[in-house]
Amino acid sequence: MTAEPKFEWLLRCGDNALILSQRLSEWCGKGPILEEDMAATNVALDLLGQATLWLTYASEHKQDGRNADQLAFLRDAHAFRNALLVEQPNEDYGHTLVRQFYFDAWHYFFLEALLHSRDEKIVAIAEKSIKEVRYHLRRSSDLIIRLGDGSQESHQRIQRSVDALWMYTGELFTPDAIDLEMQQQGIAPDLLQLHAKWKQHIQQVCAEATLLVPSDQAWMQKGGKTGVHTEHLGYLLAEMQFLQRAYPGAQW
Repeated sequence: MTAEPKFEWLLRCGDNALILSQRLSEWCGKGPILEEDMAATNVALDLLGQATLWLTYASEHKQDGRNADQLAFLRDAHAFRNALLVEQPNEDYGHTLVRQFYFDAWHYFFLEALLHSRDEKIVAIAEKSIKEVRYHLRRSSDLIIRLGDGSQESHQRIQRSVDALWMYTGELFTPDAIDLEMQQQGIAPDLLQLHAKWKQHIQQVCAEATLLVPSDQAWMQKGGKTGVHTEHLGYLLAEMQFLQRAYPGAQW
């Protein structure tokens, strides 16, 4: 196990928010309707703010001279610790919503559990973030219901995305040595316990949306938490990090 489990764990929290924020920002000015264009952008901004909090704490804990901006813009893909789910491409808007729905449900229950962390700074971040994520989950759940129980075409599109992205959800609840160490220290929750709450919410929403929930026995992808990513992350980082890579140290 890495000698810095807390630093690695904080990176996971920050990178999840950062990468999903970048993905959502790709819809800015391109949303299907004005209301959704603004809503997706606001969620992206919320996540960017949360990423700043997590990466700032990670830099304070590590104390190796890097600040939050440098952690975001000067690491290569293999040094990112986000779950594979959040780096998946947007494809169509239904795909974006299902990805958001899966993540929001996990994120809400994760932050809810962090309110009881022994680390006061983590509790403070969770208290601030959960107010935003509560809205994120309500919004994505509502849209899944509306589209799943909408037209035949919207139902089919959402069901395809539910099925296609399911294999990236298992990683969110699969603890490794770092997760277990943080749990033992009372800093992070038991991911296996979160899974039951997450699955219940997913099933309730999908039932109302007339969608079928894939089997728990389906094959699950993993690797993002340890730096093994899909090809999509490299392209995302090339765009996100361009300015800082091209003009090192540039400031507004």
